[in-house]
Order: sequence, then C-alpha cells, then structure tokens
Amino acid sequence: MGPTQWDFPVELCCRPMAFVTLTGLDVTYNAVHRAIWDAFCANRRADRVPISFKVLPGDHEYPKCRTKRTSYEWYIPKGILKTGWMNKHLNLVPALVVVFYELDWDEAQWKEKQSECATRVEIVRTSLQGRNTKVAVVLIQKKTPLPPGEDLIASERAAALCNACDLSGKSLFVLPHTDHLVGYIIRLENAFYEHAQTYYYTEIRRIKSHKEFLNKTTHQLLFVRHQFKIAFFSELKQDTQNALKNYRTAYNLVHELRAHETNMLEIKTMAGFINYKICRLCFQHNTPLDAIAQFRKHIDLCKKKIGSAELSFEHAAWMSKQFQAFGDLFDEAIKLGLTAIQTQNPGFYYQQAAYYAQERKHLASLLCKHDPSVAYPSPDPLETPNGMLDFYGQRAWRQGILSFDLSDPEKEKAGILALQLKEREVIHSELIISLLSNAVAQFKKYKCPRMKSHLMVQMGEEYYYAKDYTKALKLLDYVMCDYRSERWWTLLTSILGTALKCAYLMAQLKDYITYSLELLGRASTLKDDQKSRIEKNLIMVLMNESPDPEPDCDASIVKLAQHLWADRVSLAGSNMFTIEVQDFVPFVQCKAKFLAPSFHVDTPVELYVYLKTDCPHPIRFSKLCVGFSNQYCVVEEQYQSSDILEQSAQGTMCLVPGKTRKFTFKFVAKTEDVGKKIEITSVDLILGSETGRCVILNWRGGGGDAASAQEAIQAARSFKRRPKLPDTEVHWDSIIIQASTMIISRVPKVSVQLCHEPPALNNEMYCLMITIQSQEDTVIRDVKLTAGLKPGQDANLTQKTLVTLHGTEMCDDSSPALLTDIPIGSLQPGEKLDMPLYIRCSTVGTRVFLVYVSYLIDTSVDGKEIVCRCHRDETVTIETVYPFDVAVKFVSIKFEHLERVYTDIPFLLMTDILSASPWALTILSSQLQLSSFVTPVDQLESHVENVVLQTAESASECFCLHCPPVANPQNGVATGSYIISWKRSSAAEKVPVVKTVVTLPHVIVESIPLHIRADLPSFGRVRESLPVKYHLQNKTNLVQDIEIAVEPSDAFMFSGLKQIRLQILPGTEQEMLYNFYPLMAGYQQLPSLNINVLRFPNYTSHMLKRFLPTHVFVKPQGRRVDDDSIEAA
Repeated sequence: MGPTQWDFPVELCCRPMAFVTLTGLDVTYNAVHRAIWDAFCANRRADRVPISFKVLPGDHEYPKCRTKRTSYEWYIPKGILKTGWMNKHLNLVPALVVVFYELDWDEAQWKEKQSECATRVEIVRTSLQGRNTKVAVVLIQKKTPLPPGEDLIASERAAALCNACDLSGKSLFVLPHTDHLVGYIIRLENAFYEHAQTYYYTEIRRIKSHKEFLNKTTHQLLFVRHQFKIAFFSELKQDTQNALKNYRTAYNLVHELRAHETNMLEIKTMAGFINYKICRLCFQHNTPLDAIAQFRKHIDLCKKKIGSAELSFEHAAWMSKQFQAFGDLFDEAIKLGLTAIQTQNPGFYYQQAAYYAQERKHLASLLCKHDPSVAYPSPDPLETPNGMLDFYGQRAWRQGILSFDLSDPEKEKAGILALQLKEREVIHSELIISLLSNAVAQFKKYKCPRMKSHLMVQMGEEYYYAKDYTKALKLLDYVMCDYRSERWWTLLTSILGTALKCAYLMAQLKDYITYSLELLGRASTLKDDQKSRIEKNLIMVLMNESPDPEPDCDASIVKLAQHLWADRVSLAGSNMFTIEVQDFVPFVQCKAKFLAPSFHVDTPVELYVYLKTDCPHPIRFSKLCVGFSNQYCVVEEQYQSSDILEQSAQGTMCLVPGKTRKFTFKFVAKTEDVGKKIEITSVDLILGSETGRCVILNWRGGGGDAASAQEAIQAARSFKRRPKLPDTEVHWDSIIIQASTMIISRVPKVSVQLCHEPPALNNEMYCLMITIQSQEDTVIRDVKLTAGLKPGQDANLTQKTLVTLHGTEMCDDSSPALLTDIPIGSLQPGEKLDMPLYIRCSTVGTRVFLVYVSYLIDTSVDGKEIVCRCHRDETVTIETVYPFDVAVKFVSIKFEHLERVYTDIPFLLMTDILSASPWALTILSSQLQLSSFVTPVDQLESHVENVVLQTAESASECFCLHCPPVANPQNGVATGSYIISWKRSSAAEKVPVVKTVVTLPHVIVESIPLHIRADLPSFGRVRESLPVKYHLQNKTNLVQDIEIAVEPSDAFMFSGLKQIRLQILPGTEQEMLYNFYPLMAGYQQLPSLNINVLRFPNYTSHMLKRFLPTHVFVKPQGRRVDDDSIEAA
C-alpha cells in the first residue's frame, strides 16, 4: 500500500456536475466548431449552469449497461459501493448526448442531409442501448433564424427532421454562428441542463423502485448503496437539500450494518465517504455548526471501531485522514466567506490529524518491526487483476467475501504481513510535519501563540526523528524564545535536550556550546548528575576534544557524528566563538555597576562586575573584559586593557557555584568625555584558552539575561527576609545594574558675583556688574567669559535684547544677545576682576541672563597629569518695565476735552509723564516734533528740563497749537511725536541718554462757517458794570446773515442790543459790546447769546456756544476802608 491509500478519491471530493457529451464537433480542424467548443468551456463564470462538457466522436462506445434485475430474491451483494461507480457517472455515462450537425433550412440537398443526420442520431442511440441517456440535435446554421411562426419552410423541415430522428420538438435546437454566439450557447446550456435534470430524476426514480424488492436480512448493503446513489444523483441534479437528507439516511444505515473485523474497514471507509459529503454540504449551506456536530458524531461512532489489532495502525491512519479532510473543508469554507473564531478553527482539526498520524507511527513501530530476514509474501496478496479493488474498503485477497469466518487463514496472515511491510516503508514524519505545518499556519492566523509554539516543538521533534537536524534546530530555536520569555522552564529544558542532541549529531560547535551553557544554568530542571555530564562534555569541547555521545541517540547516527567531531578536532580553523548570552539563560550570571551615577573628571571612575555560576562544579575563566562606548566615541579603543583590568590584583578567575564574585575596575576619564555619558556596551567573559577552544560569553550593556528582568521584579516584590552574609559577600538579588555614568567637569573654585539694580527700564543701557575671583591654589589660565541672554528662550527676546561691554554709547541692532568666549587671560590665586555688562532690552518682560566663566587648570589624578577645563555659571532673572507712562490729550482754550479741532482755532496739547520706575528718573529734556498739518501758536519750549521724578510722580506740559486748513480732514491728521530724553538719576555720566519717542494721536479737523469769542474780565463785582465784547468772525467766502438774540439771566441786567440781524463780509470780524450788571454774588451764569446763521441752518447756536464762556465769578460788594488798613492787612 502506498502512502495515498487513505486519500479520498477525487470523484468524491469534487463538486458533482451534470455530464453532457458533445458529438459531431471537429475542434481540431474546423474553426467554427472550435469557436463553439470554446464558448462552452472557456472562462465559465459562476452564474452559468453546472455542467461538465466533453467532446466525443459520434461512434464512441459508452460503458455497457448490465441487464436490469427483475428480482433480488436470491441476490447476495458483494460489497457496498463499487470503486468505479462515481467516476462512471461523473465522466463516462452522460445524462445527455448532443449531436451537432451543420444544416441550414434552405439547404439544396435537404433530403440527403436529413438522412445523414438521422443516421448519426441512430449510431448514438445504439451505443447507449439500455441507458436512459437523453439525445438532442443542434443544427449549426450560417444565418440568423426568423422568429418562430414566420419561416414556414423552417417549421415544416424541423418537424420532418424530428420524425426522421425520432426526436421530440424540445430536443431539436438551432445554433446560428453569428456575433452573438456566446448568448446562444448560454441559452443552449440552460436547455441541456433541463434535459440532464430529467435524466437524473429518472435515475433516482429507478433506484427508488428497487427498494420494494429488498429485505433487511440479506440486503443491508444494498440499502446503503441505493441511498448513497440517490444522494449522489441528487447532487448531480443540484438538489443539495435532498442530497443531504439522503446522505444522512445512508450514514445511519451504514452504522446499522453488522460490524466484524473482516468488514470493519469497508464500513469505516463508506462512513468516512458519506460523512465527508454531509459536512461538505453543511458548509455549502452555510450551517457550519451542523457540520461540526456531524463530524463529532462521526468520530464518536468510529473511534473505537479499530478492526484487526495487528493492523491497528490503519485505524490511526483512517482517523488522521478524517480530521485532515474536515480541516480542509473548514478552511475552504473560510476562504469562501465563513468566519472562524480563535476557539473553533481548522487548526484544531489539523492538530488532531497530526496526533493520529503520530499514533499511526507509534503503532507501526510496534507492529511492523519484523526481522530484516522476513520476506515480502509471494504471490503479492495486495495485487488485483485490474490493479484496483472492486469495492471500496475491502481487502485485496478476499474481495466480495462477506463471511465473518476466514476461509483461508494463511492468506489472511500473508495479507496482514504485506500490509505491515508496506507500512514500514511509509515516511510517517513527512505526513506528521505536513499536518503540523497546516495547524501552525491556522493558529498563527487566529492569533493562538501558545498553540503555535506547542505544535512547532512537535514539528521540531519530528524533524529530529526524520534526521533533518537543521530544520529541527531552526524550529526549536524559534520556540525557545517564547518559552524563555514566559518562563516555562520544564518545557524549555526538554526542548534544549532535543536541540543539544541535534547539535551533537551535526557536530555544530557553537550551538552545542550554547545549549550546554543553558542546560547548566538556573533555568534548567535537569538533575545534578545530568548537569555534571553536560559540564564534563563542555570542558572536553573547550579542550578541543570530542564530547561523549548524548543519551538515547541512534547508534548508527552517533558513529557518523563521532567522525564529524573528529574532523572538527583535526581542523585548524577558527577556535574562537562569541556567544551573545542576552537572549538566553546561561549558567553564568553577570551584573556590572558604576559606583556612582556620575564622576568628576579629576576622580577615577570605579566599576564593579559581579559574577555568579549555577553549574554543579567550580569552573575557571581566563579573562574578563569590559567595553565602553558613548554616542561620540568608543571608549574601548581609548582605554587599553591594562588600564581596565589589573589581573594580578584580582586573584584567580575560578568561580564557585552559588557564590557571588566581585571584580573591581578603575580608570581615569579623558577630559574630552566631560558632559558625556559613558555606557557599558559589553561585558566579555572568556571561557577556555587560546591553546584549545575559546568561548567569549558576551553580555550587552551591564549584564542580565532572558530571565533577569522577571527575577528582579520578583525580588522587589518579595517579603522574604534575606539571611545575613559576611561583609565580603553580597546578596545577588540586591545588586542593581548601573550600566552608565556621566563624566562631569571638575568642581570649579572660582566665585562669580552679579551686582545690579533691578528692574531694568525699557531701552536703557542697564548695567550688570560681574565680579570674578579665583579661589584656586594655582594660576588659572585661558579664562573665558560668556555673558548675555540665556539660550533657549523665546526667539523674540533674542531679537529684542542687546548686550555690550561698552556702556558709553547706545547699542545698535548689530550687537548680539549673548557675548561668547570673551578672553580674560589668566588669574592669580585670590585675584579679583570686575567687568560691567550693559544690557539693552527694547521690550518689556522677564528675561534670564547667563554668566558663564570657564578656565583651564593643571591637576593630577592617581599620578596622571591632566588638564581640566572647569566652569561656573550663574543665572539671573531680570524684569524689564516701562520707565514711565505718557498721557496725551487735546483740550480747548477753556480746558475742555476735544474730540476734534477746528480750522485756525487754537487748542491746547497737554502731556503728562507719570514715573513707573522704582528708581528716580531725570528728564533731561523734551521735544515736540509737529507734523505739517499742525503749527504752534507760540514758541515751543520744554518745561520739564532736568526734572527729577520719583516713583509715581508726574511732570506735565502744555502747548498751544492750531491747524491750518487741510484737504481731506475726514480720516484725521497726524499731529507728530513727543520725544523725551531721560536716564536713571543713579547712572554714571558716561551712560548714554535714552530717547523715548511717543507718537501723538491723530486728530479730526473740521471747518466752521462762523467763529465767536468773548473778551470779559476774569471776575465781576455786585452792582458794578461788567463790560463784555463779542467778536464774530466769518470763516467763509460768502456774506453771512446773522440773527442774534440775548436771553436774559436772573443774575444780571444788561445794556446793549437784545435782538439784532446783521451781515458779516467774508473773512471779516464784527464786534458787539454789552454792559452786564451783576445782581448776585457767586459763580453766575451769563446771559446767553442765541445766534442763527441763516446760510448754514445746520450750524446751530448750540455749536457756537462752546466757544463762549457761560459763567463768571461775581464778588460781593465790599466795605470801603482806608489805605492803611489795606496795607496792614
């Protein structure tokens, strides 16, 4: 038996489709026929009817039909299902034979053609004699036919052709060979499909009619056979619901059969076939739960039907195939859109299939271990006359024999022996690996990492049994990473044992050493005697000797491995191996730590390296090296090995199991490392010697391996008290890796003092006095000063801050915000230096200023002379404020607030300077720069020269101005600017004066047609005449008609015109004189003038009154006294 013995037949697994044969087509030499055939079979879409087409010659011999039985009374069936039956109805016996014939309705030789066509149909019928296969004729025509009923000749000739061929009208078709060929073909297919369904329906009726002749005693097999055939024909008919129903009935009937060792295989085979069909149809109907339930029922019913104990491996093979087939169906359904979940996916079925394949392998190893002298039986009991069995599931040496009693025991024994010897030739590992690989792919797809790892271990072990050690190691290596990270130490130890055997049998030096290192470690669950053996082998390998064989290895393979090891020993190749131990758990643990997180450059850097071994016996190492690096340089190149490790001072390199050993490293940092982080990049522990083999155990960083991180967490959470150890020893768990340290500059011995008077005032040259004093014992040289705005602040501050060392002149925009590396020279011990720094801030706000002093000094560390650059930096935060607030307002001559001014009418500009500085300010001068739209009434002079303002004090000025006529006054006009020159009162004389420019507000200028002003004394006296003169001025180029009326006041009598109308010429002025006679003392309201400008009615009297005084102070009438009294007073 070959390894494909248990594979399902192809005809069982394919989708059954109606079988239709096409005759009369010459697809090789006739282009028209070829086009017709291509339209039938090429690029068939899913929406076309399910038909299987085949081109055959017209005289093709179809399988002969056996004589139909009229009675089953004495018939004893020889088996359930013949091996060729499904193939016969899928590919040999058609449901419909279509005869193609080229014939047009207007054919000249019609009679001859009709006769030839009838002859071809008769030949087909003869070859199908006894079968119910339908026959149809298709006429290939060159012209497109007319609609039915219109072509009378076609109707007559079609009827005549049907009579001649003995066909019904529904079996005659016309196929015009036109541009729409595919459309006609699809219509033909649908008609063929209906004929085929009629045929399969007839076959189902025929088989059902046999049931009445069967009895349950002798025809049990026929019940199963007929039910299976009905279901299969239903599938061909595409009636899948009835097919499923009949398959279920057939399945139940199979399990009602009497089972015995002799027929067990046939029952299981048919049960497997029918179960496959049921599950396939359930998935097809999108009822996966029904498919799973059916499969579980199938397994429960069959798993104990083992059959012959001597052939029990066959049962395991059969079970494996059932699971594999169901997994394939499940996977196929998923590809077609079914959704699977993590706990129910094809992977579980492939896994079970692999399990039974392993069981098959195990049983085969027990049952098929015949002595090599046992020969294969002759004649071969597995041979059959036609090369295949007559019935599925029967034995080749007793086909058709249904008796439970074995008539020929010797032949039975020979057959069993032949099967056993054939099974011994099967490569079981390949089958197992294939199934496991399918399962792994599914578990990976559905994110089941532990299941995937578990099966990959099994695959690795199968590769080991198959002697493919390279693939075994590759898989086991991959899985070991997961088991390490999840701390499955027992599983890891088992896998490492298999991996070590693979490495030994391949004589892979590096892998053998790596796995030995881990099997000796704390993660290994091996017993001490096993660890001792591995440690002994490891030492032998390091001494360039061959190790002892690993236990439980095949003796023949061990001999080959010993030859490989002998070759390795004799080869003079590289005997140095570097093993990265960061990703596994070796028997040596390493932790490195710097004594401090930072070291000054003038103190030695100290480092401890702790080592601990977990192997059973003490082990000696030859060298310990530590490598450093940082982001700028590799320190390992700078520090020679003699600087890092003084071997003589460290004692021997022998490590005792369970004891922590400490090694000290000390070196002097280089000055260029200041400000950089020095990291431990690697710790190298060298095992072996240069004369034998040398293994470098390399830890990245400061040590630690795959288990260290979790152990550190557990140690931190543990409340277990640690036993007290001697001072020379330390608890391993208490050691924390410190893999990096900073090299910082030497502590500076220089003082930097900053003296200033905050806050700074906007735009002033603010003085920051820097005092530097050396406190070193020796001369310091190359002293440099960096001072100014501290970097890293807002970019706007950088642009608006200027610094300089020269305070005699104002900074310009070319000055920087930070002065860097100003050379100062050298300073003697105790020497002091003062340097003023002038800062100009053109915006207010808070700024941080930096003063950084660096210098060089010679010093020695551990007898080594080095030059250290020391530095001290001081920062100071300075607030910048405005020195004063300037308020500007426009008022009238009466000191009333003005929102607008009038052409050629004087007004006042008032300025108030309010000091906001906490320090006294000196206003040196002020200056008014007027625009061309405004002119002064009198000479402009500063009234605040050399005025000193204390905090919150103010200084005011007043300027009388007027505006000449302007062209477009609506948007207002610029008045100019106000410039204040000032400085701190405490500032030195050489400090430049600050000029603050205040832009004056715009003012709206309006033109008025008439202006009026009044001349009156500053006060009056009761019952004394108060003369008042009014001046009316025409501001236009027109003669103005004016009406004036005086409204009396209770406080005054007056003489003058009470009501008058007058005319004022353009640009001239009219005067009016009134004598007011006060009647009451106090601040009294004057009689008011109501003026009406007739040309400008909008220019009301109310608008004119703002130019006139409304009140005057009236003194009471005093007593007359002599001049002496007045003088005395």
